[in-house]
Amino acid sequence: MELKALQKHILTLATLQESNAPVVSCYLNLTADEYLNVLDERVRVLRRSLSGEPLHYFEDALRLIDTFLATGVQAGTKGVAVFARGGQQPFFLPLQFRVSLPNWIAAASTPNIYHLIELKDTYHRYVVMLATAKSVRILAINLGSVTQDLWTQRPELRQRVGREWTKEHYQSHRRERTNQFINEQIAILDRLMSAGGYGHLVLAGNPRVTSEIRKALPKHLAAKVVDVVPASEYDPTSDVVAATLASFIEKEERESVAVVDKLQKEINTHGLAVADTRASFEALRQGQVDVLVLAKAYEPDAAWICGACGATEVEQPAPDACPQCRARKMRQFNVKEEMVRVAEQMGSEVEVVNHSDTLMRLGGVGCLLRFLGSEKYHNGGRIKGKGSAGKRA
Repeated sequence: MELKALQKHILTLATLQESNAPVVSCYLNLTADEYLNVLDERVRVLRRSLSGEPLHYFEDALRLIDTFLATGVQAGTKGVAVFARGGQQPFFLPLQFRVSLPNWIAAASTPNIYHLIELKDTYHRYVVMLATAKSVRILAINLGSVTQDLWTQRPELRQRVGREWTKEHYQSHRRERTNQFINEQIAILDRLMSAGGYGHLVLAGNPRVTSEIRKALPKHLAAKVVDVVPASEYDPTSDVVAATLASFIEKEERESVAVVDKLQKEINTHGLAVADTRASFEALRQGQVDVLVLAKAYEPDAAWICGACGATEVEQPAPDACPQCRARKMRQFNVKEEMVRVAEQMGSEVEVVNHSDTLMRLGGVGCLLRFLGSEKYHNGGRIKGKGSAGKRA
């Protein structure tokens, strides 16, 4: 699956209208045998938590998931994310990936999309230029899978030393042909990266050849090089992809840490940023967020919403009755899931950070803002008075 397709599916899930039937969100790691045991155990737990029509609709959704797992999984799939809903507004969306996912199953009024957001942020997409003494392959990697494979064999060069050429003449001609071949492959690479909007490049292969290629890259491509990985022409493509993927993930994590540094700087200078659960949730509701920054370990307390008047409160237990309208239609929800759902709806970027003590000190979550609002939580406290700053550059 390509990143653009995944983004489209995430938006579909983020905007799915609620109904009286629960949506079952089922993530499974197919690389380990225990995923079926995990699924069975979670199903038993969820069955005990449901009754009446919701339980009946839950069983409908489970049948769709079971059928897909039995007949629809493609060879080579390492992780699946299946979203199913029964009832009068049925919904079914199975997604398959060449990278593993956690075993995680839930039933709620809306799909749980956080693990898809994390997948998108972690793996993203990049290009590998695999160069050996005999050939060059250009691989487009999307979400851990090869989606384009361009292969060019280096033309043979007959050795005509003796009557026709001197040894020096032959060596000069060989260098010229090598440089021409490298430049031709770089031109193909440039067109692919430009047309596909790829922002990262990994060079792999023979160290001598990759060194020559790196020297020949124009500045705009050289700036996109993430790493240079040694590889042999005999290495399986899957091994090359795995090696470059590990390097790319390290680069992504460094970029995530840089986003946290920017968040902290904005917080410290009373700039376009907020931190902690309450301030971040409010900024998302007001449409101010440019980038939502989440620690992978961030697990906020539960929140509630009133089904009658829409009053919402985070980091507070649900009262018996709504303090605004006194209705008793209180529903708890997952703040982390709601945050990423709203961020996707409004087109905000979501950055997931594997480890950052700085971000955890800020509450595990923060937002870089497009603009400041009036009477909104800002830098952990309320801004008094009205006023607005310009949009983020």
